[in-house]
Amino acid sequence: MGARFTVGPGQVAGTNFALWAAGAEAVELCLFTEDESGTLRETRHQLRELTHEVWHGFLPGVLPGQRYGYRVHGRWDPWTGARFNPAKLLLDPYARAVDGDFTMPPQVYGHVRDWPHQHIADTVRDERDSAPHVPKGVVVADGERAGESRPATDWADTVIYELHVRGFTRLNPQLPEALRGTYAGLAHPATVEHLDRLGITAVELLPVHHFAHEDHLLRRGLRNYWGYNSIGWFAPHAAYSASGSRGQQVGEFKKMVRTLHTAGIEVILDVVYNHSAEGGELGPTLSLRGIDNRRCYRLQDDARRYTDFTGCGNTLNVLQPNVLRLITDSLRYWVTEMGVDGFRFDLASTLARTAHEVDTLSPFLSTLAQDPVLRTVKLIAEPWDLGPGGYRLGGFPPPWSEWNDRYRDAVRDFWRGALPDVRDLGYRLSGSSDLYGWGGRRPYASINFITAHDGFTLRDLVSYERKHNEANGEGNRDGADDNRSQNCGVEGETDDPAVLALRRRQARNLLTTLLLSAGVPMLLAGDEMGRTQGGNNNAYCQDNETGWVDWSLLETPAWRPLAELTTRLLALRRAHPVLRSHSFFTGCPGDQEGPCDLAWFTTAGTEMTEADWYAPGATLGMYLSGRRIARRAPDGTEITDDSFLALFHAGAAPVEFTLPGPPWAEGYELLVDTSREDQRTPPGVRRRAGTRTMVPPRSVLLLAVLDTPPPTAQGGKTT
Repeated sequence: MGARFTVGPGQVAGTNFALWAAGAEAVELCLFTEDESGTLRETRHQLRELTHEVWHGFLPGVLPGQRYGYRVHGRWDPWTGARFNPAKLLLDPYARAVDGDFTMPPQVYGHVRDWPHQHIADTVRDERDSAPHVPKGVVVADGERAGESRPATDWADTVIYELHVRGFTRLNPQLPEALRGTYAGLAHPATVEHLDRLGITAVELLPVHHFAHEDHLLRRGLRNYWGYNSIGWFAPHAAYSASGSRGQQVGEFKKMVRTLHTAGIEVILDVVYNHSAEGGELGPTLSLRGIDNRRCYRLQDDARRYTDFTGCGNTLNVLQPNVLRLITDSLRYWVTEMGVDGFRFDLASTLARTAHEVDTLSPFLSTLAQDPVLRTVKLIAEPWDLGPGGYRLGGFPPPWSEWNDRYRDAVRDFWRGALPDVRDLGYRLSGSSDLYGWGGRRPYASINFITAHDGFTLRDLVSYERKHNEANGEGNRDGADDNRSQNCGVEGETDDPAVLALRRRQARNLLTTLLLSAGVPMLLAGDEMGRTQGGNNNAYCQDNETGWVDWSLLETPAWRPLAELTTRLLALRRAHPVLRSHSFFTGCPGDQEGPCDLAWFTTAGTEMTEADWYAPGATLGMYLSGRRIARRAPDGTEITDDSFLALFHAGAAPVEFTLPGPPWAEGYELLVDTSREDQRTPPGVRRRAGTRTMVPPRSVLLLAVLDTPPPTAQGGKTT
């Protein structure tokens, strides 16, 4: 499928073109060149070979760099779902590179967009040529594969950093101007050094499949920034290329992957296969709609209308074998040719739908489960969509991991004082066994996150209680209203030192909780340096300073300590396997004499009872034993580790906490105290077991367990 450069019969170099268009009556391949004056010239070739619904043909002399598109002939009958219109140049869904951008004038619509009677506008065919107004596919030769040497990081050791290729690099002053906002910029030593210094093991890239900007944004002078509007599932988005768009973007992307792999960093793509950029029946005709609308999309009983489980106007018909093939071919291409290590599937429940419901035995999930390439990479589901029964948190089968929004909500609620008790927090800290403790799943089935691209940044989470999305031009109606945020006393920016100090402390608390929890932590790029979007919780169209990472924050005294704390916590997590549990805790001792692998404590230093879990409370002690870990070294030997006690206190007043004595510990050393502004060095304070320790308000204390009591300080009391 697609355009494949090869050597044909008689050793003649050329390109084989193949397009699945089951309902078409004829298919024309259109080749584009420019004359000396820059005028675009189009040459049409009818594809006469038709094999198993695939129109195909070999054209000698067509070389890499050639731009092309298709015109597909067939019936115009929107009432039955047929929307063929050969006046519209269509992008090959298998194109490996795309040159140009969509500007969305009326000519790119298969129907008359500005028809005076909008309720029937989609039924009136537009005969104007769209070729001058749409990007073209580019023939790309097979090159060196990028995935020959992979980090292959174990799930339990993974730390994900969600970033936007353009937004993460656009304002980095250490990058040459020409590389900012590009794949090459992400591969620059200055960028990689930051990721490596933090301790990141995987970057999760917001969509890099070639996408289109929606007409309603372009009319308001905005652009689709996040990229959840895919139209080219094999092509790296050309606007992120520093080297060109005639196929150079492919090589640049591969080089980026190889560079990150050399640094031990995996590459995970956020992918959008649930819908396309063509929208509903009033949307443009860019590719699939003109290739075979009835088979490519899920239509309602009224075939003029689209079934929309995504909120984006349409839903790809994954029940159609060739649409499913398009998706799996794309996934395999990005793994085998482009070198990526996994995928996060936007609105994954949509892909798992059969005719009437979300089904774990759906063709999509079954296909990936048995595919020899795809079953070996990291698969992450956003386990919901907008359709009935679409919320499936905890319901995706092994080997899937899932974005865990219940983790996000529980941790946010705890630190803003909105949890009625600590039951939910206990489950989230220990890996969410209530959601994933079935089918042989592990804690790493839970992708833990406090913030993501969709919503407030970490700084905004503690600075705003209401969204401020006015710049999006939608009357502040877009974006979530339930943010579980707090402004610490003042809405938005302030000079009040007490408010600012509390905000920084709460940011440290949220981040520390995330990195001490069992499961896979995911950080939002820039959170470690205090990035703000000014209260915008839906910056999908803010391709500007609102959406970009402000690297100057790393040099500010106010926010630099947060980056230092992030680095320290990730180093602790990396050094101690008990902090990145491979299996769910049992609550039972690793041996007959030792303590349990996990225990929970009240402020009195006693183990939690059933009644304690249901009692109102803002303080929880979590003990992790490293004496015996349910994980073995590569040579089969048992792994042991230090033990730790973490104290989480969300109350506004300090609280006394009695440190548990034997058999839990003889003493403790304080490693992390989030009440401190300076996080460059650990506190280093030691305490005897059984002593009462004052826990500062709204803070996390992490203590290492000592097997021998520390020396007694002057006066018979520990420090």
